Amino acid sequence: MAIAISTATLCAAGARADEAGVPAISFSGFGTLGVVRSGEKRADLTAHIIKPNGAGYSRTWSASVDSLLGAQMTAHLTPRLSAVVQVIAEQNYDDSYRPHLEWANVRYELTPELAIRAGRIVLPGFLVSETRKVAYTYPWVRPPPAVYGLVPITNSDGADVSYRLRLGSVAHTIEVTVGDNELKLANDIGTAKAKGSRGITYTTEYGPLTMRATYKRSSVTISAVAALFDSFRQFGQSGNALADKYGSVDKPFIVRGIGATYDPGAWFVTGEWGRVETNSFLGDRSGWYGSGGYRSGKFTTFVTFARARADNLDEPGLDVSALPPSLAAPATGLNASLNSILRNKPVHDTWSVGGRWDFMKNASATLQFDHIRIGPGSTGPLTNIQPDFQTGGQANVFGAAIAFVL
Repeated sequence: MAIAISTATLCAAGARADEAGVPAISFSGFGTLGVVRSGEKRADLTAHIIKPNGAGYSRTWSASVDSLLGAQMTAHLTPRLSAVVQVIAEQNYDDSYRPHLEWANVRYELTPELAIRAGRIVLPGFLVSETRKVAYTYPWVRPPPAVYGLVPITNSDGADVSYRLRLGSVAHTIEVTVGDNELKLANDIGTAKAKGSRGITYTTEYGPLTMRATYKRSSVTISAVAALFDSFRQFGQSGNALADKYGSVDKPFIVRGIGATYDPGAWFVTGEWGRVETNSFLGDRSGWYGSGGYRSGKFTTFVTFARARADNLDEPGLDVSALPPSLAAPATGLNASLNSILRNKPVHDTWSVGGRWDFMKNASATLQFDHIRIGPGSTGPLTNIQPDFQTGGQANVFGAAIAFVL
């Protein structure tokens, strides 16, 4: 059985304003209860960089990696005007579980094909971006981080315009988005602000085939590294050059992606590629994955291969030999700090195998095993790196999750 459900349609099917304009309000929910075990004891496996800890160093088994609860209210105010509010409780940057506002927007249909939306909206792009928080809608425990880790931001404060056109049996959707966002980083070390974001996403659907392409551009400032590069500037021309090259103040952040999935029901194949280009310490990164699975009754088995690549994992930095002894020591420290953040860019190959059991209506249980081979000089997909961690190497990760929609 193919899964085709989105958070925008989690509400009761009949919850629409009638032709007289009488409002209709509906409520829905979703969640994931998961545990993860990592064999790497000098770093943590987390779902994304926003989370401060996970499985591995902090604890052998962690429920914080994938677990979350979400609630959504949709109000159909008139046949053309609707509003949605979605709240999610999951591990935050400060290790709390305070609920946060994921969506809060109004949508107006100018025509059956053309709609505008404003407020806090989903940030589209990759194939499961709209349902990224709803694990019930995809076969894995979590979307492959080689692609979805490229853009950890899931929403935007702004507006979008979507146009959907059906030509025969093919549906075409074009979505244009504008907005800003602010992301608080793990352990309260600072923020990442994206402003002036604009993007376009094109989706085509033909029977069991869905294809998507996306392009986004924004200006990003990451406050956590500002002090480091201010210190580099104290070393004159060479320090200024390094700060200009790796600093992150109003730097362009460009995202490109393509993907396709074919799901006739009894089996599926899906794959995506994404690339991020920046003029900062984040560098240029890319990732892709291919995944396929087979369904038999309530059971699904799947296998996935994913690859993440990044450039510039090390930097000679300041020429310490040209400095007097009083400046050589601090310069050495700055070089070490710079290389430490450069090594945090993910380079890895990951094989994943797993199975899903749809044990009851709107609820599933998934098991997944990941074998991660980390590239030389990189920390791979791991975070919360400890001083004795050795770059490269490999890690084995086991995950189990129960996902549901209400």
